[in-house]
Amino acid sequence: MSHTSGSSTRNGSFRDEVRDAVSLRATLLVLGVIALQLLFIASYVGALHHPEPRDVPFGVVAPDAAAGQTVARLERLPGGPLDPRAVADEAGARRQILDREIDGALIVDARGGRDTLLVASGGGTALATTLEGLVTGLEGAERRTVRTVDVAPASARDFDGLSSFYLVVGWCVGGYLCASILAISAGARPADPRRAAIRLIVMALVAIVGGLGGAVIVGPVLGALPGSVVDLWGLGALITFAVGAATLALQGLFGVVGIGLAILLVVIAGNPSAGGAFPLPMLPPFWKAIGPALPPGAGTWAARSVAYFKSNALTVPLLVLWAWAVAGTVITLLASARRQRRQEAELPARAG
Repeated sequence: MSHTSGSSTRNGSFRDEVRDAVSLRATLLVLGVIALQLLFIASYVGALHHPEPRDVPFGVVAPDAAAGQTVARLERLPGGPLDPRAVADEAGARRQILDREIDGALIVDARGGRDTLLVASGGGTALATTLEGLVTGLEGAERRTVRTVDVAPASARDFDGLSSFYLVVGWCVGGYLCASILAISAGARPADPRRAAIRLIVMALVAIVGGLGGAVIVGPVLGALPGSVVDLWGLGALITFAVGAATLALQGLFGVVGIGLAILLVVIAGNPSAGGAFPLPMLPPFWKAIGPALPPGAGTWAARSVAYFKSNALTVPLLVLWAWAVAGTVITLLASARRQRRQEAELPARAG
């Protein structure tokens, strides 16, 4: 009787300990969800609630004396919306816009009262419209008129130039969802390097298929984006794999919490800072600074370059995406190898 009573007591104590542990874990996860929810609100509203141009790279083409005066006048605008610099001629201004070195340019007609504003709505309709309003108001104060020329116009089926951003968001979502499913389906941590390598290979295959599917949908199917389908396919595969590999790495290091960290990086920090709804020069300093270093921002810039800017200015965003892909792959494999060594070290102790 006493033996049965002692066994029941031990079993009850064990159940209580398990229940307490599960309760604590569930509580921490719920608190984490609340934190992500509040960060989501703070990030999106903070980045997008009051867009205004800041230090927009802007060219000025004018005779020597007029160029200096115009640049000085633009530099004195309240709030510093423009970062003006003199450009030799209109052809040079157009080239710099297509190379994505500047976002617009003012061509001053010294012999008349009508100037020309060059913009590129393919880089973001909101910024092109903002530049047009800003320059039109400035020219009106000087009793001059201005005509606007769109050097790299957004597609008629690409409303507000947002298709590139939504395409990249879709690729990013596919990346972290696929990685999460691969890891959670057999436990939150890779069991060994072999299994981690298999997951990375599956992730690469998914990235290739998803990249092609996205490129075909926005190109031949919907006609939303111009540009090479092959180039967009390669970009989509890289974005999807980079996000997926990074998610696998975070899960390898932190378990199920890594999913939350992936959402924090890609969705909460990455999407509002990507320059999608409002291009980078219109975002607050924090989001403007982090956007190019995160996959959504690098991907959005690259997709717009492929679609509207003859694939110019791709080096930096592609390096960013490759860095995420390589770092995610290496960390995933190292984390699984470290866990395997730890498990092997614990075996003798368990056997003893």
